[in-house]
Amino acid sequence: MKLEHEIKLDFNDVLFRPKRSILNSRSEVDVVREFTFKFSRRKWSGVPIISSNMDTISSIEMFKSLSKNRCITCFHKFINLKELIECFQEENGLIEGAEEYFALSTGLTNRDYEKIVSQVEELRKSNIEVRFICIDVANGYMFKLVDFCKKMRDTFPDITLIAGNVVSREITEELVINGGIDIIKVGIGSGAVCTTRLQTGVGMPQFSAVMECADAAHGLGAMIISDGGICHPGDVSKAYGGGADFVMVGSILAGHEECPGNIVEEDGKKYKLFYGMSSDTAMNKHHGGVASYRSSEGKTVKVPFKGEVQNTINNILGGVRSTCTYIGASRLKDIHKCATFIRVNRIVNNFYK
Repeated sequence: MKLEHEIKLDFNDVLFRPKRSILNSRSEVDVVREFTFKFSRRKWSGVPIISSNMDTISSIEMFKSLSKNRCITCFHKFINLKELIECFQEENGLIEGAEEYFALSTGLTNRDYEKIVSQVEELRKSNIEVRFICIDVANGYMFKLVDFCKKMRDTFPDITLIAGNVVSREITEELVINGGIDIIKVGIGSGAVCTTRLQTGVGMPQFSAVMECADAAHGLGAMIISDGGICHPGDVSKAYGGGADFVMVGSILAGHEECPGNIVEEDGKKYKLFYGMSSDTAMNKHHGGVASYRSSEGKTVKVPFKGEVQNTINNILGGVRSTCTYIGASRLKDIHKCATFIRVNRIVNNFYK
């Protein structure tokens, strides 16, 4: 047994220290970033926010909305490919270059591999090029993940590969060096509807995980996504400040018109269901139930209906721009360079709850 004594931090444990700034308005801040990925060698330009690959979040309608903001929609493993193809074929359905703003997802089994190969081929037949694939597992520490990543890199040398989830340096380096992964997805148990930490006792506070994995990935020319723990727009800024290249958001996008599922009305109030992909709700839906050898690691909640997602995107980006004006960063890419964080024991006054 080993015990690490260094305190690990979450987003609610830190605040930015404000600095003198030459910026006079949020409108002066550039939130677009440009990347060239290590292995695929593809160039990408956009706003580095990604919707979580959950079936209550990343729908075709969400993709239409987020792509207009140059944000990425990471589709879940059960996306209806026919609907995606029809979306691209619709007149006025998408912005030009929308291929740059979606990712497919896959698991690790042979069946998953065959499915993702088939999906890429089917999209290519419809003249739709896949730019991103997310190799998504709850436990990124299995040897099988690295082997699968190698296989995917050999199969798709020109597609930008994402893999996770992890929270530490050594496996981040392993996935880059031996797996050929361009972007590492960071976060275990930090999601609002994830119960992994309660069920397993495993995880790491998200801010510290981002700092550690970003340091490891950037030293090798790769990138990271901070996945989970986003409760407010300021958390998105903190993730960038900690070194994240992309930020994946789930719960903050839940409950919108573009999210799949029917609106539920109770006592005159409207809601939409939101659940984790390891919850019993998701496993009953996609796998016919919870297998006897495992337990649910997610919960199901009713989220108040929020209307169109564009308002939330504006709020997130407005918060990020405001962060930049407080710390003197004229571009999103400069947040990390300009950031000085202070540890706190409370970030807000809760007198009025």
